Amino acid sequence: MSRGFEPLVLCYHAVSSTWPHGLSVAPERLERQLRLLLARGFRAGSVEDVLAGRRRLLHVTFDDAYRSVANALPALERLRVPATVFACPAYADGGRPLDVPELAAEARARPGELATMDWDALRELAARGLEVGSHTLTHPHLPRLSDAELARELRESRARLEDELRRPCRLLSYPYGDENPRVRAAAREAGYAAAFALPGRRSPVHVHALPRVGIWRKDTLFHVALKTSPLVRALVDGSRG
Repeated sequence: MSRGFEPLVLCYHAVSSTWPHGLSVAPERLERQLRLLLARGFRAGSVEDVLAGRRRLLHVTFDDAYRSVANALPALERLRVPATVFACPAYADGGRPLDVPELAAEARARPGELATMDWDALRELAARGLEVGSHTLTHPHLPRLSDAELARELRESRARLEDELRRPCRLLSYPYGDENPRVRAAAREAGYAAAFALPGRRSPVHVHALPRVGIWRKDTLFHVALKTSPLVRALVDGSRG
C-alpha cells in the first residue's frame, strides 16, 4: 500500500465521565464527535472498508480494552459505526487494571477506571459485531525489545486471542504508537493482516503502520473537526518530510 491513505480511523482509549484523564472521553462527548463527522460526510465503514482504502470512510478503534469502552456501545449501535477494540491477553486473563509504568499511579488511585475487559467481556463485544484485535501481550514499548521478545509479544497475543474468542485475529495496534521498520516486519511475520500506528503517516502508507487520529479528553468539537480535516492531515504528513 503505497498511495495516500484515505480512511479516517479514530483512536480512543477509555470512555468515562468520571475519570479526569487525557485518555478518557465522556460517552456523550464521543457521540457528539461521531455525529459531527457523519454530518460532514464521512461514511461509517468496516475494517474491510478501511483496508480497501475507501475515501471519506470513518472507523473507530479503542486501545487498551478498558472496561469503560462498554459505555460507547449504545452510541456506536445507534449511529451504526463499526469499531475495533485492541486488547492485551495478559490483562484480559483477569480484567485487571492497566498498570503499565506510565499509568501505575493512576491504577493505584483509580483501579476501577483502568480496569480492562476480561475474556467474557471481549466475547460479548465480538458477539455484538465488534472486531477484537491484538494490543500485544503485555503492552510494552515494542522497539525496545529484543527480536525474541518482540516475536513473543506479537505471536502469543494473537494466538491467545484466537484461542479464547474462536475467531481470527487479523489486526494489531502498537502500544504507545511505537513502531519502526523492524516492528512492522515482525508484525507481518506474526501473521497480522494490518497494524495501526498513532499517528502514523497517510502518505506513503504501510499496511502494518496504518495511521489513526487520536482523540483525547481535551479535544473540543472544533479540535476534532480541525484535526480530522483532509487538509490538516495532508499538511501534517507534509511537515514530516
